[in-house]
Amino acid sequence: MTTQVKKLTLIGLILMIFTSVFGFANSPSAFYLMGYGAIPWYIFSAICFFIPYALMMAEYGSTYKKEQGGIFSWMNDSVGPRFAFIGTFMWFASYVIWMVSTSSKVWIPLSTFIFGGDKTQEWRLFSLTPTQTVGILAIVWMIVITFFASRGLKQISKVTAVGGIAVTGLNLVLLLVSVLIIILNGGEFAQPITGWSSFVESPNPSYITPLATLSFVVFAIFAYGGIEAVGGLVDQTKNPEKNFPKGVIISAIIISVGYALGIFLWGVSANWLQVLSGKTTNLGNITYVLMYNLGFELGNAFQLSATTAASIGTWFARITGLSMFLAYTGAFFTLIYSPLKTLIQGTPAKVWPKKMTQMNKANMPEFAMWMQCLAVIIIILLASFGGDNASAFYNKLTLMANVSMTLPYLFLAFAFPFFKAKTGLNREFVIYKKKWQTYLGTIVVLIVVGFANVFTIINPSLNGDYSSTIWMIAGPVVFAFVAYILYESYLRRMKNNR
Repeated sequence: MTTQVKKLTLIGLILMIFTSVFGFANSPSAFYLMGYGAIPWYIFSAICFFIPYALMMAEYGSTYKKEQGGIFSWMNDSVGPRFAFIGTFMWFASYVIWMVSTSSKVWIPLSTFIFGGDKTQEWRLFSLTPTQTVGILAIVWMIVITFFASRGLKQISKVTAVGGIAVTGLNLVLLLVSVLIIILNGGEFAQPITGWSSFVESPNPSYITPLATLSFVVFAIFAYGGIEAVGGLVDQTKNPEKNFPKGVIISAIIISVGYALGIFLWGVSANWLQVLSGKTTNLGNITYVLMYNLGFELGNAFQLSATTAASIGTWFARITGLSMFLAYTGAFFTLIYSPLKTLIQGTPAKVWPKKMTQMNKANMPEFAMWMQCLAVIIIILLASFGGDNASAFYNKLTLMANVSMTLPYLFLAFAFPFFKAKTGLNREFVIYKKKWQTYLGTIVVLIVVGFANVFTIINPSLNGDYSSTIWMIAGPVVFAFVAYILYESYLRRMKNNR
């Protein structure tokens, strides 16, 4: 007796893509960096990156659905094992950088929940600076999470999923409260709209030049991250040839409109110069700064006292802090082992020292997890003891994470024409039916992602911040070099054993 697996309808597919990709914290960062000027870039990234890239992932995923190696299998079969290994290692490295960034930034929502605001810039352990103190706390966080996760304590991610649901609910809070504020304020926006220039120019003095504006595209691309998972949904979709491309395009429209609306709504309650121009506001705490201000302006709109309005703002920030802390914790418990396990089990076993591939009683690569923890700790120490103030430190970590998370897209996009040229594959789902479509989609994605990363890396150095530029270059170069050495030594061992 065969069991019928329920297939995803078009609506179900759109919901799956939306929940995988849309992130509440992306619109506050966008408004902080570019104001309303972020909106066109989010729409541009949906058209020139999200749609063509998601459809590429769908073709890969449906063709190699029985392969266990994930993206390594895709690139290995399309281009070759060396390219596939380096590409997959770079994909894994992006999660290492994400852990460096998040283990440091996770203390901001916790501080906001406990104290009602970001106090991490005032924390001091002994004679350490606030940045160094956060670095030490990040190391403690990594050790604790690695210890529990390596023992298979994954149930915590189910508890912290509540945080994910609460974060999703914050979108509704932003919408309803902003509508209420604008009605009570007689249709006035805190951030005035002075014509089309408001949607092109940034109020942020760091994002006025054309190069700085173009570097913002990385943030827009990052906001559409998570679409690799979309490839696995093709065979779960009803009538995929018709529904999947339609689902991807409709999702892109809904997500980009959602981001555009979110950015637009922040302008209802927040005037950029009055609220966001302070030295203590940064890419680590921007969400909580804006949520506090949203609550504060709601109180003002109801003409409550300054103390009551501030109290409402504090509770908006506290609830956001708790929601984000739980969401970060849940994501951490999954991402601390999942990419590592995929790397070890998806690539040739003999690339790795035997101990790296061994699983413990909880079926976790415990030794590999501690090696990963050590790598993260070394990077945290180098970054946090580099002499930056807290705001510069958080901004640097965010830029590093954005660049490292978007670079693997270049490997997968570059491999796509080679994948299309392969014969003898069982292609159940094909969107790029002509050669020119394949090359156009590939070139557009490579140009958009490639140049966005180049501009992001160069931009800080033009303002005298050579440290951020060096860190953004050093991370990918070091990890690519490690991957190359690992694979070349594997080839030498194989050759000597023949």
